[in-house]
Amino acid sequence: MEQRRSTLGPGFLWGVSTASYQIEGSITADGRGKSIWDSFCETPGRVKNGDSGEIACDSYRRWPEDIELLRELGVGAYRFSIAWPRVQPSGSGKPNQAGLDYYKRLADAVRAAGIEPWAALYHWDLPQTLEDAGGWPARDTALRFAEYASLCFEALGGSIRNWATFNEPWCSAFLGYGSGEHAPGKRDRAKAYAATHHLLLAHGLALRAFREGDAKGSIGIVINPAKPRPATARAEDQEASERASVERTGLWLEPLFKGAYPEEHLRDHGVRMPIEAGDMALISAPIDYLGVNYYNEDAVQAVQKSAAHPEGFAYVPTWQPKTAMGWDVEPEGLTRILKFMADGWPIKAMYVTENGAAYEDALGADGRIHDAQRIEYYQGHVAAIERAVAAGVPLKGYFAWTLMDNFEWAHGYDKRFGLVAVDRATGKRVKKDSYYYYRDAVAGYRP
Repeated sequence: MEQRRSTLGPGFLWGVSTASYQIEGSITADGRGKSIWDSFCETPGRVKNGDSGEIACDSYRRWPEDIELLRELGVGAYRFSIAWPRVQPSGSGKPNQAGLDYYKRLADAVRAAGIEPWAALYHWDLPQTLEDAGGWPARDTALRFAEYASLCFEALGGSIRNWATFNEPWCSAFLGYGSGEHAPGKRDRAKAYAATHHLLLAHGLALRAFREGDAKGSIGIVINPAKPRPATARAEDQEASERASVERTGLWLEPLFKGAYPEEHLRDHGVRMPIEAGDMALISAPIDYLGVNYYNEDAVQAVQKSAAHPEGFAYVPTWQPKTAMGWDVEPEGLTRILKFMADGWPIKAMYVTENGAAYEDALGADGRIHDAQRIEYYQGHVAAIERAVAAGVPLKGYFAWTLMDNFEWAHGYDKRFGLVAVDRATGKRVKKDSYYYYRDAVAGYRP
């Protein structure tokens, strides 16, 4: 089959993303403190098979192998997260030098391989001591985060030039404190909204620390937006689609870019945000980029407002093929959500910071993993970002999720998103066919 060249051009950034708790392991090594995910995993019934991040991919020790995998892929960037409990074991006070040294070694080695490190300050592993003191529903956690961020900027700013304050704060707020599906496993919607404000406030405080310090480079935030498509062309379903977008999209972008929360959404849920003087100015200070994590798109229809459906919409069945997570494969949804955000908010630069799929991979008799479904998923979504750029979306880069099979939160190790398989007993890395597909995509080829 004839190969065609990408329309994205040589300036487009290709990368791979990971997260600290999902790959590092070594949860008690070198002074690391306990996180809410350590505690969550210890609670029977919270994580499938009783799995935990105790070993994960053992990347805390095997990171040189992982950097070699990245180098062979030819990516221009590696996005990872910094574990707050490694840097500040109790969430405050004097930093743990061993933790800072680990991330400096990692970032410097990534750069030495010709790859730019992109670091997220927070990918869900809150120090347990801060959760014990109230967690994200408590304002003080935002102040502690600003101190932690400042420590990272000062110690690592010479090695890391591209930062994100948070990864998917909606998950931290609504899965952590609303549904209880994620750590710390609380079920209190009022706390989820308080956590939302304090996560955004923490972002604003860290952003101010970055701007006022000597840090160089770019800083942004990563969200997982959604705008479920309307089930029909009827006006009421079109309106339902707009309402269904707010919790995952407008609730974050309105304060970030316009300095206010969406009032109708808060009113529908009977919520009053714990805003204090100056908060919204901090939250809406300019960022350099917005990270966008996308996996799937749902569909909704209008229904009567009720306790079960306070905003008057309900999710409906769809025809799309599903991944192992049960998520629809809908590449056009990526084009749609990027265009929706570019049209609705003054975003000067966007990156797709996570995109990928879990499937039931198996090692073949030839010693290879022929994950054709994942390749098809990536092909569709790479084409989707090409369409988005052609439509004028200020998209500057794309990061695949993820480098290797890892700890998939409450699903344990059952759901595998990696371009590389990891043997659970030995830690051996095995490249899947999708690894080689992505190598071609990074090189600019579109089969």
